[in-house]
Amino acid sequence: MAEVLTETTDGVAVVTLNAPERRNSLTLPMVDEIVAALDAVEGDADVGAVVVTGAPPAFCAGADLSHLGEGQREGLLRIYEGFLRIARSPLPTIAAVNGAAVGAGVNMALVCDVIVAAESARFDTRFLQLGIHPGGGHTWMMQHRVGPQVAAATVLFGRVLDGARAKEVGLAWDCVPDDRLLATCREMAAAAAGAPRELVRRVKETMRDVRTIDDHAAAVERELEPQVWSINQPAFAERLAALQQRISSRR
Repeated sequence: MAEVLTETTDGVAVVTLNAPERRNSLTLPMVDEIVAALDAVEGDADVGAVVVTGAPPAFCAGADLSHLGEGQREGLLRIYEGFLRIARSPLPTIAAVNGAAVGAGVNMALVCDVIVAAESARFDTRFLQLGIHPGGGHTWMMQHRVGPQVAAATVLFGRVLDGARAKEVGLAWDCVPDDRLLATCREMAAAAAGAPRELVRRVKETMRDVRTIDDHAAAVERELEPQVWSINQPAFAERLAALQQRISSRR
């Protein structure tokens, strides 16, 4: 049975980790399926956004590091690819965290552009408690997402965040009832999927680039060329004309 399932509706691809018997923990074969799934949805011109989730009862309970072999560094990098492939996606991504996210499972959520947590979600870094150093850029991602104090509380002091607390500290955009999680994420993803695909790709690329810019003037310059490009696209002319028509009809 496939360990990664993909379902596409109205331009939104839902990618589901599907190994509930081990709580969707990452293995090398599952990583290969994640990479293949992302390649497929990005190659589908009808897909404009991606939602990543796990088959109940968990989101992703970390990584299985028992098969790294002699080349531990190379083995770790292969495991990381399970979430780094999602991090590299040019499409907007949402993590629908439907249960426990542990260790590398937290990384799986952090690489997504937005995290939406179910009430049953649990964010548990657990690296120190297992006697292992965080990996995959975990400390960098946590600090950039929630700041140094919350990152220290979770990474150094082992604080576990439920869905409501994750929203409160800024780790999650929202916390919703479990039975509304996927519908909420699909609705949110549809807003991006409904925009011109190339425009969305360029906006996401710009947002990544400006993270390293400290100067407003440099940010203005970075946005200028793609904005000029967008003004000259047919989609802008069509949507502007439709807006003007709606305004005229209300007079």
